[in-house]
Amino acid sequence: MEQFYIENPLVLLFVVAAIGYLAGKVSYKGVSLGVAAILFVGLVFGAMFPGVDIPKILFQLGLVLFVYSIGIGSGRVFFDSIKRNGSRDILFGVLMLSLSAGLAVVIHFAFGFEAATTTGIYAGSTTNTPALAAVIEQISNSPNGGSTLTEMAVVAYSFTYPMGVMGAIIAILLLERIFKIDYKKERELLSKNYNVSQDLTSTTIKVTNADIAGISKRDLFAQHKWNVVFGRYASGGADISLPNWDTSFEVGDQLMVVGSKDEIDRVASVMGSYVDSKLSYDRSEYDVRRIFVSNPYVVGKSLSELQLDRKFTAVVTRIRRGDVDMLAKGDTILELGDRIRFVARRQDLNKLSEFFGDSYFDASRLNLFSFGLGIALGLLLGTIEFSLPGGINFKLGLAGGPIVVSLLLGALQRTGPIVWTLPYSVNVTLRQLGLIILLAVIGIASGPAFLESVTGGTGILVFVGGVIISLFTAMLTIIIGYKIIKIPFTLLLGLVSNQPAVLEFALNRTKNNLPILGYTLIFPISLVLKIVYAQLLFLVLQ
Repeated sequence: MEQFYIENPLVLLFVVAAIGYLAGKVSYKGVSLGVAAILFVGLVFGAMFPGVDIPKILFQLGLVLFVYSIGIGSGRVFFDSIKRNGSRDILFGVLMLSLSAGLAVVIHFAFGFEAATTTGIYAGSTTNTPALAAVIEQISNSPNGGSTLTEMAVVAYSFTYPMGVMGAIIAILLLERIFKIDYKKERELLSKNYNVSQDLTSTTIKVTNADIAGISKRDLFAQHKWNVVFGRYASGGADISLPNWDTSFEVGDQLMVVGSKDEIDRVASVMGSYVDSKLSYDRSEYDVRRIFVSNPYVVGKSLSELQLDRKFTAVVTRIRRGDVDMLAKGDTILELGDRIRFVARRQDLNKLSEFFGDSYFDASRLNLFSFGLGIALGLLLGTIEFSLPGGINFKLGLAGGPIVVSLLLGALQRTGPIVWTLPYSVNVTLRQLGLIILLAVIGIASGPAFLESVTGGTGILVFVGGVIISLFTAMLTIIIGYKIIKIPFTLLLGLVSNQPAVLEFALNRTKNNLPILGYTLIFPISLVLKIVYAQLLFLVLQ
């Protein structure tokens, strides 16, 4: 069998990917390894068949696909979060990430580890595969590099990765009890400033409050800060129309409101009361349709830029991106693959479909020009050598270069006719494919060294080092953030969710989506800094 895999290494690669994917689905008390299980399956098969050599180019391809797809999908959210949240949360996140790197330095000297082992412990305890991949690439380009150093880093990563997941979960369970956190109460307090529900609904409200009669929609929203969308309305219970920002309502009017239940309750408390009948049932003149965004012209532009009200009699009520429904607002920027739900006159339906494209095929295609150009720019940036204090030369490499460029291009979204962003479905596929290849190659290549460490008992200190970094970093992040910086506990759970399994655990504990906001804010920063810190640790500690 080993000879077969030696002659056909790609067969082994995909056997590992398939078995690892199934193993990652196994859950214990709500916690699973997910795709990371492929690494551990790869270690087993690598130990069983030590003669198999997976081509290095596959490792490089997997790494580049993974980091680029993450960056291009997170760029706009990343920079918007910085603008919206200011410097406090960003600086706090950077400080905590720096703390974990500092703990790695302390462990290095306390336990007398090799530089490769320390960087592997750091990458594993922070559950950051791109950081490990960046160090492996750095080792291969180093004059003193070799397979031994690579194996040391991967073995350390493998021993500490599980604790990287468990450390954050243990910290959450301990501190929520110590601080006596009431998630339901915190959710109610934060609901005014954050949209804590992703469930959108539509309800008909009848205007009964005479005090709002004659006040324009624009002034009502400016005064009450409603996070809803107004759909069709019936003036006096008769004629159906679509409101604009200058529309004012009178007593007796019926209005369709789209939003979360809590927000619709706020609107009803001001305007009037709920009615049993639904205006959405009346489709005699206005109808509802969902269409795909596949026209490159509209991608990267906000709804207000498109000036739909001047071209059509239509209102966009919500946008579905992936599995999430979002309210359609003027500043909502469209992406390839978005599904738009709108209310429009029947004669405008086909024109709107043509305007937005409405082609599932086109919305799922990969633009090889912008994709190839973006990756090429990232790879070129990765080859540039930077000089650091102390005579240290540093490159961003295959991981850092593409992630920096993709974050910038993801924020730009388009440059003239060039659309940089990827359709949601394409992005998810490339990200998964890259990570699967990356984990499988690393695991197979390091299987023999992992087996030697297990049988030789040298992994105990490495595991202890991972416990220190993961558990202490998570606990200090929550304690300092909650008690000193005064960040809500629920948001902090997203900041310490360094792995999807931890984020899923946090969502189950809180029963709302606030942890996602913290996760989205810190994830791009975390990814870049961990890649940089891992490479710096290897350079400085040699």
